[in-house]
Amino acid sequence: MASKSPPSSAEKHRDFFNHLEAYLAKRDGVDKLLKISRYATKIILSSSALPESLPLTQRLKSFESNVGVSRKAFRLGKFVQDLNALRNSHFESSQELVLAIVAYGGEGIYYFIEQFIWLVKAGLIDKRYSSRLQKISGWAEFIGYIGSISLKFRDFNQIVEDEACLKASMDIAVSKGDGNREEEEKMKKLQAKKLMKKLSIVQDFADGFMALADIRDGNGRLSGPLFLSCAGLLSALISTHKNWISC
Repeated sequence: MASKSPPSSAEKHRDFFNHLEAYLAKRDGVDKLLKISRYATKIILSSSALPESLPLTQRLKSFESNVGVSRKAFRLGKFVQDLNALRNSHFESSQELVLAIVAYGGEGIYYFIEQFIWLVKAGLIDKRYSSRLQKISGWAEFIGYIGSISLKFRDFNQIVEDEACLKASMDIAVSKGDGNREEEEKMKKLQAKKLMKKLSIVQDFADGFMALADIRDGNGRLSGPLFLSCAGLLSALISTHKNWISC
């Protein structure tokens, strides 16, 4: 029997298990799978689908809590990526600079404080500091999402403008009988980029609601356990999708 030729690099890239290996090699890949597990469990617990006295309910509570602590370990040193993102950004206006400082600065402080919260959960730092650290972390995260959403709306509006200009150019070309394959490919890429930007904005809103609930200690409107659990799962699924297609 003739031996098969080795798969090409393109075939390897399309292979599911090669893709999965690349995804799981990333810190964010594993973190988002843990996030899906955690919030799926929280939905089950907050929906009262299982009786409180059931042993499985207690095991799910323990699982959810431990996964939450595990996720914090994955954030060690993650604040550096926000620092570098801010350093490597190019700003066209002072408004964009301020929004970037709010977005990356808020998220960076959040990830920095999360390291100490993990140390509290792990037992190295006294638990009496937990409440104060969580409050600072919650505010930094919430402020960061305000900046992030503002920046992403600016990017989205720019994509819409680029899409409109390209569509007008394509319509003129079609009226003259000059179809342009290159412009069609550009349009597809712009539409895909616009969709991802929409999903990213939805994700930030979902995470923002959870950060606000943490600041308010779960009180007030839109702070119900089931709503927040659904928001967390939605955010995790969107982030998983973004990370999957980027690797």
